[in-house]
Amino acid sequence: MDDMRPSSGAAAHLGFASLFPPGLQAIYAECRRLYPDQPNPLQVTAIVKYWLGGPDPLDYISMYRNVGCPALDVQEHWHYVSLGLSDLYGDNRVHEYTGQEGPSGFGFELTFRLKREPGETAPPTWPAELMQGLARYVFQSENTFCSGDHISWHSPLDNSESRIQHMLLTEDAQMQPVHTPFGLVTFLQIVGVCTEELQAAQQWNGQGILDLLRGVRVAGGPWLITDMRRGETIFDIDPHLQDRVDKGIETDGSNLSGVSAKCAWDDLSRPPEDEDDSRSICIGSQPRRLSDKDTEQIREALRKGLEINSKSVLPPINNQRHNQDRPLSRKDSLESEGSAAIVPHELVRTRQLESVHLKFNQESGTLLPLCLRGRLLHGRHFTYKSINGDTAITFVSTGVEGAFATEEHPYAAHGPWLQILLTEEFVEKMLGDIQDLSNREESKLPREYSWPDKKLKISVLPDTVFDSPLQ
Repeated sequence: MDDMRPSSGAAAHLGFASLFPPGLQAIYAECRRLYPDQPNPLQVTAIVKYWLGGPDPLDYISMYRNVGCPALDVQEHWHYVSLGLSDLYGDNRVHEYTGQEGPSGFGFELTFRLKREPGETAPPTWPAELMQGLARYVFQSENTFCSGDHISWHSPLDNSESRIQHMLLTEDAQMQPVHTPFGLVTFLQIVGVCTEELQAAQQWNGQGILDLLRGVRVAGGPWLITDMRRGETIFDIDPHLQDRVDKGIETDGSNLSGVSAKCAWDDLSRPPEDEDDSRSICIGSQPRRLSDKDTEQIREALRKGLEINSKSVLPPINNQRHNQDRPLSRKDSLESEGSAAIVPHELVRTRQLESVHLKFNQESGTLLPLCLRGRLLHGRHFTYKSINGDTAITFVSTGVEGAFATEEHPYAAHGPWLQILLTEEFVEKMLGDIQDLSNREESKLPREYSWPDKKLKISVLPDTVFDSPLQ
């Protein structure tokens, strides 16, 4: 954010339409529809644009004063709108131009609504830094956001002592999708939430929690306005809302199909020094890598997080990258660009394992009950994708099609990707045995869980364990 500064809005120059980027014009037109009396809003502007080597992907963040809507009991607030995740220019300087029919750039821009404090005459600029951080994630990972997504931030959004430390995403309360000369742009609104609300969204689904927030004025209200001074969760304000979440989990299960995590796995049925072992440990100085097709299958599983299907299906390993519901990523895989040794898909065989040891850090471990109760008991799958390499662990139920783990061989590995098939009976037993994982006390680590008859062991370990390259 060092290369950004507040400035007067570029909308003041709309009279020079021929010199104004068409994608930018289209978004400003939607903003003018909402704010006809604010043609020249304050903006946070990237001094060195991303396409000139600057660090910030968003060229501008416009900041508007919204008077709210007394009829709907919507309070006055500041409204932030990003410009840069979509294609503003159409000349391939940032985004590849793909025509008017598909998405423009990543297909969306971010918005944020922040409660205006009494006496506040200018909008705080910290939300612009937050939006730039999210934009950097999108540009670097090429993973796009969708309505209902949740973002674990683990820090007050404004760097204060606030309880608002995480985010949900939803369609903006007022802004309509825009058809630009370079494709469609939708507007995803950031909604600040407490840790307990994030956990409820993980255990159930983001849309359900967003609906609850809309019904509590101080927690967001109809337009989901973030109040950084909010000290109570929606469950503190109305304890009956927890019953609605519990009923939703029981009825719907969880929509969260996977997370990035600190995790690892070992094949206990084979000595670690076996050179033919293709699990994700370091071989020499380089860890084994997922092939492009395996990577896409895991990515596809993560994409399914917002969908509830009558039958849960993992795409086949040879699945092509075409997906009708979203644009193709411009990156071919999750491997780092510097990875020189990718194991070819054709050379990596699927192996059946006799005994496995799973390792998770505390945060990942606390999601195991969600994985089991909210996903597998509803006939679905759940994937942990390591943030430290290409290790992936996918839990599947007996109702999931396309898995290479089977009831006869419940543990199967394809390179560093492990699949574990669990029967409903075993899931119920595991849930009873791991009840204490809901307790996040760091002093109780490590925790060990073992099912000798199933030849399965799970360890929940401190974060420091995963800092080693051998993990």
